[in-house]
Amino acid sequence: MVNVITVVAGTGVGMAVGPRLPERVRSTVLSGLGLVTLAVGVASFLETRNAVFPVLSIVVGGLVGELLRIEDRLEGVGERIRRRAEGPRADTAPRPSSFVERDPDELELVPSPAAPSTFVDGFVTASLTFCVGALVVVGSLQDGIEGDAQLLLIKAALDGLASVVFASVFGWGVGFSALSILVLQGGLTLAGAVLGDVLLTERMVAELEATGGPMIVGIGLRLLDIKKIPVGSFLPGLVVAPVLVAIFAT
Repeated sequence: MVNVITVVAGTGVGMAVGPRLPERVRSTVLSGLGLVTLAVGVASFLETRNAVFPVLSIVVGGLVGELLRIEDRLEGVGERIRRRAEGPRADTAPRPSSFVERDPDELELVPSPAAPSTFVDGFVTASLTFCVGALVVVGSLQDGIEGDAQLLLIKAALDGLASVVFASVFGWGVGFSALSILVLQGGLTLAGAVLGDVLLTERMVAELEATGGPMIVGIGLRLLDIKKIPVGSFLPGLVVAPVLVAIFAT
C-alpha cells in the first residue's frame, strides 16, 4: 500500500512539475534514469552462480511469453484503462486516407495509422520497471513471512522518485502502474504469509535476480529510446528460473 501511494503521489508531482520543464531537461533526466537502469540490470545479472540458469530462463520465458502474447496483452490492459480514464482518443477519428500505388492501373486506399499513446507507454514502462527484479519478490515474501516491510519501503521510495520522472514524460499512465504493483506485490505478500519460507531458497532468489537483470537492461534500452524490446514477453522467465534451480541445482 505504501508503494502504491508513493507511485500515485510521484505521478501527481511529475504531472505538476513536468509541463514547466523544458523538453530538453525532461529528456536528459529520463536518459539519466535509463542509464542507471542499465547499470542495475547488469549488476543483477552478475548475481548468478551459473549463467546457464538465466540464459535458459530468458529463452524459455521469452518463448512462452510470445506464445501467450504477454506484451500485447499488457499494452491492451493499458489501453483499456486509458479509455476508461480519458475516453476515446482523438486520433482514432477517421483520417484522410493515403494512396499507395500497387500497379500503374490501380490505386489502393490505406488508412493512416493512429499515433502511439503516451498513456499506454507510461503504464507499460512503469509497470515493468516497478515490477521486475528480485527486490519485488524478496521484499514481498519477507513482508508476508516475517512481517518485515523494510525492503518494500525502500523500493516504495525509489519507485516514487522514478514515477516523478516518468510522469513528467509519459503522463497519467504512470500512476495507473500502481495497480500492477498492488496485484503483484500484494499477491506475493499473501503467498508468503500462507506458504511460509519454503517458497524460495537463497539460490532460487539469486538466479531469479540474475534472470531479471537482462529484462531490466531491456527497460533501460526502452527509456533511452534505443530499441523497444518486448520486456513483458520475458516475464515467464522469472518463474522458470527458480523451477530450473529446484530441478537441477544441488
